[in-house]
Amino acid sequence: MSVVLVVNSGSSSLKYQLIDMSDETKLASGKVERIGESMGIVTHRTADDRHETETPVADHDAAFEQMLRGFAEYGPSLDEVPPAVVGHRIVQGARRFFGPTLIDDRVETDIEELIPLAPLHNAANLAGIRSARRLFADTPHVAVFDTAFHTTMPDATSLYAIDREVADKYRIRKYGAHGTSHKYVAEQAAAYLGQPLTELRIVVLHIGNGASACAVEGGKSVDTSMGMTPLEGLVMGTRSGNIDPAVLFHLHRKAGYTVDELDTLLNRRSGLLGLTGTNDMRDIVARVEAGDERARVGLDVYVQRLRHYLGAYLVQLGGGDVIVWTAGVGENSAEVRRRTCERLEWLGVELNLEKNAAAGGDEIREISTARSRVRVLVIPTNEELEIARQALATVGGE
Repeated sequence: MSVVLVVNSGSSSLKYQLIDMSDETKLASGKVERIGESMGIVTHRTADDRHETETPVADHDAAFEQMLRGFAEYGPSLDEVPPAVVGHRIVQGARRFFGPTLIDDRVETDIEELIPLAPLHNAANLAGIRSARRLFADTPHVAVFDTAFHTTMPDATSLYAIDREVADKYRIRKYGAHGTSHKYVAEQAAAYLGQPLTELRIVVLHIGNGASACAVEGGKSVDTSMGMTPLEGLVMGTRSGNIDPAVLFHLHRKAGYTVDELDTLLNRRSGLLGLTGTNDMRDIVARVEAGDERARVGLDVYVQRLRHYLGAYLVQLGGGDVIVWTAGVGENSAEVRRRTCERLEWLGVELNLEKNAAAGGDEIREISTARSRVRVLVIPTNEELEIARQALATVGGE
């Protein structure tokens, strides 16, 4: 049995999965939330049960101890099914990491140096690595980078039109994110269609609280909506996405906003939250149906940005073979999918409204009509499984 422990360490949470790679079965999963707060929430799930407790979790070391307690008390025992490798999700690898990488002290240092390019993510990812390496000292650890899939983007789509010397000195370019998800669902789409991935033009819409679009040609990322950081691009749950940079100058000069305050505004108080007062798409759709004008305008802005990128990528690819919806909103919001795809028949996109409205599950669903030249799929993402596959392959497992 080849078992992989997958770790996704956030600033205030730790998510994990234990996966048996012989048949890619999830043996257990869990989450430690509210790290560093007065009271944390610890959840451990097995195939048969779910256990939740409340307890203080001071830091990431304590969070990993809670994870180990979950395995010890509720199973499966890590002594009986020890992980062959621990796979870590890392958001930012820049142009330094082009694929999954075995972690050593030098890799830790490199990840730390890249924190300014993903300040909300890399520091937390690194804390998880350091805690896990202490607890699993005899187990290899592999970093899987969200940005790695996008290192195939050409300069035409990854460079910004600023002074090249400044850009090169400070590593300013588009790196993207969600690459693990984009790669996974693109491969799933090709398998579902029974066509070689190398022959397909795919637009992947990973739409969750964080959201990004990706143009995939021949199995490679050629463009994506997130930029140097995960702030650029689509309207997200709390992030603004694209905005005129001069807005920041204006707020600084006229309102006295500091850099940190601007960072907080755009990353934590904007997007759907800023537009509507909530970042929960289910609540927004319900409010729209009830006639709430603020919610309607917010949803219109959100969908318009989606349509902008979808249309741009179909043009960039010279047409499309398949559009894939994935992640929380993409998989579950029929209304967002319908609004985004309406009036795109001239581009070859035609939804089957009945299939689109049907409740989803864990299976791939095709929601386009038989007449649609571009096939439209809903594919549940599984970043943890993709991380496990890459981590095991890195250490020579099967």
